[in-house]
Order: sequence, then C-alpha cells, then structure tokens
Amino acid sequence: MQLGQPAPELSVTTWIDGAGQPTKKPLQLADLGDGFKLIYCFQHWCPGCHSHGFPTLQMLVRALAGKGFGFAVIQTVFEGFEENTVDRLRPTQERYGLAIPFGHDVQPAGAGLSGFMLDYQTGGTPWFTVIDPQGRVIYADFNLDPARFLAALGQDVPDGQWA
Repeated sequence: MQLGQPAPELSVTTWIDGAGQPTKKPLQLADLGDGFKLIYCFQHWCPGCHSHGFPTLQMLVRALAGKGFGFAVIQTVFEGFEENTVDRLRPTQERYGLAIPFGHDVQPAGAGLSGFMLDYQTGGTPWFTVIDPQGRVIYADFNLDPARFLAALGQDVPDGQWA
C-alpha cells in the first residue's frame, strides 16, 4: 500500500477490549477515535515483536495517552498457527500492561496471509501502521522510532524513556 492512500476498514472479526473481554462486535477504525491511529501487528512467537515492537508500543501509549491518539494491536497469523493462537491475546495484553484492543487475524480461505496483511500490504511482524485523522495511511514499516515519531507529531519527548 502506498503511503497517503485511504486506510481500508478493519476486517478482523475476533477482538478483546482493553480489559481482556471479548467484544460484542468487531472493532472498526472509527472506534479508535477521530485523531491519529496506530495499529501494531505481531505474532506471539516473533522474537522481534517482544524485544522491540511491544516496548516501542508501550512507550507510545504512555506518551500519547489522553491526547486523542487511538491504539489497537492485531496478531496477524500467517505462520506458526499452533503457537499464534487467539488464547495468546490476553496474556500478551497483560504482560505489557496495554489496556487497548487486541485482535486475532487469521488467513481468509485460500489466502497465504491474514486479512489485515492483505488489506494493508504489510511485510510481516512486528509491523506498525499509522493512520492520520483524515483516514490516510501515513506510516507502515517494521520499525518505528518512538522519539522521532513523537517529535514529528510535535509532542514532547520524555527524557530517559527512549534508550
């Protein structure tokens, strides 16, 4: 997906809310608010997701909480189906202290990638997608430098948090 393109609506059907409870309906982009949205994709068995991705996400959630920024996490399952299961969502949510929605995205029938991966043309995990308030994808990549990201948004960068 080229940057600047409209973000497709989420097609993930299985979600837990910030308290770890199953949602009554699938999460939609509008549920994340009117501002910027960050969607973090992971797989439970992905070492980089745990060593880099989740710590980055934790920093951004702390820095942007209450500032009109919406967050969601999606386990995009495209391999390791026996390890990257829906029952891994809540323990992962608790492990990182993230009271934000977590989704479980599996492959549509006959597809080699998960629905989000197909819709957003992601490259694997960990993967960060940022959507602007106008609904355009403005960032999509494996790595996201939290200090540079906050500076680009005109946000203060807390000292000592970004090493």
